[in-house]
Amino acid sequence: MEKLIQQRDLNQFVYSVFIAMGCSDVHARQATKTLLDADLRGIDSHGVARLSGYVRLWEVNRINAKPTIHIVHQTPSTAVVDGDSGLGLVVAPYAMSVAVEKAKHVGTGWVSVCNSNHFGIAASHAMIALQEDMIGIVMTNASALVAPTFSKERMLGTNPICVAVPAGEEPPFIADLATTTAANGKLEILQRKGADAPLGWMQDQEGLPIQNAHALKTGGALLPLGGDREHGSHKGYALGAIVDIFSGVLSGANFGPWVPPFPAYVPMPEDQPGKGIGHFFGAMRIDAFRTSDAFKKDMDLWIRRFRAAAPIDPIQQVLIPGDPERDCQADREKNGIPIVGAVWTDLLSIAQKFNIKL
Repeated sequence: MEKLIQQRDLNQFVYSVFIAMGCSDVHARQATKTLLDADLRGIDSHGVARLSGYVRLWEVNRINAKPTIHIVHQTPSTAVVDGDSGLGLVVAPYAMSVAVEKAKHVGTGWVSVCNSNHFGIAASHAMIALQEDMIGIVMTNASALVAPTFSKERMLGTNPICVAVPAGEEPPFIADLATTTAANGKLEILQRKGADAPLGWMQDQEGLPIQNAHALKTGGALLPLGGDREHGSHKGYALGAIVDIFSGVLSGANFGPWVPPFPAYVPMPEDQPGKGIGHFFGAMRIDAFRTSDAFKKDMDLWIRRFRAAAPIDPIQQVLIPGDPERDCQADREKNGIPIVGAVWTDLLSIAQKFNIKL
């Protein structure tokens, strides 16, 4: 059974949990905003459904509630940030702000991050650049759940990419996608519902197609975007690999099969070559390329023309990346955020643990 919770109430509860974990007021507010951005935009797999996972990581000392996030190397346009094992929900906005500041001075800013944790939805961080009339680019690696094309071994994470582009009169273009056929969070939603996964999402431990949503627990793997070689999985594999290299190898974080798992009960990989999870951020000032007004005018034209593309079904208009999330946010800000039964049970458990009213 779903419950509808008003944004302000959920915000207060989540903030109180992060305070109880020992976060500062500033970090608790930032972490809460990042987490609720996911629920508001309809990305329920990365919202409060993840809160219990962050608590468990903190309990086993894999999350530092009071990190000293700092730059360890930089040039006028680049930087490497060490997250000091902090919440990725906090580390990522810090790193994006560094990229934005560098872009203000030299046109573009690029920041790689090591020693971080799961950072929620990428769009929340990419959209920071929009506030400064910039294009935002965000990537992160994640624990290995994905088998490369032709392999039965899990080597990559779902490794999302997000690009946020400002427009003029039209809303911004925001493409936020995993480099797999489906994000692991979508699989977790199916598990809570007791439903099967569509064909093309997963393979079993021998590399054969499987629809059991729990297949990861028995040695199965998620598949790269495309699903199989005939449908272009080698391209999804390449995209995931690029994210892993930019986020992990470039920053000094872990990469490939050595990226720390999100579930606290899963053992850490042995002989890790780097520090924590890695991210990558870019900010590009529009007027470093052309006038902002001219660019936005053309972006408006681009968006309107694609929306006007002849639909296959007259009932379904062609969408622009970001449209579904924007519509969802408008609805949930007005009517509340739906919380499914399993997540509600998790939240009640957290409330009891920290003696916080839910």
